[in-house]
Amino acid sequence: MKIGSLENKPVVPAPATERKGNPAPGAAAAEPSAKVALSPAASLLAGAAGDPTFDVEKVQRIAGAIRDGRFQVNAEAIADKLVANAEELLGRKLS
Repeated sequence: MKIGSLENKPVVPAPATERKGNPAPGAAAAEPSAKVALSPAASLLAGAAGDPTFDVEKVQRIAGAIRDGRFQVNAEAIADKLVANAEELLGRKLS
């Protein structure tokens, strides 16, 4: 699947949040019906988004290992983290 550049995307106006005109007689003001709760992981990521710092040396070390063909993927660790993430998203223990 090819994704186009962001420069060529059409601009779509945001939907209006208020209706023009008078509300119907006896109509109550609308209250938000959706409640959103972030998981601990999402909260951690949201907090980290405001902190643009990262370990430059670690990035260079990993990039060098990839270039040199020394980088090894630990499939078991990745699988464990995927299962843990799925458990958190589903709110239950899978294993």
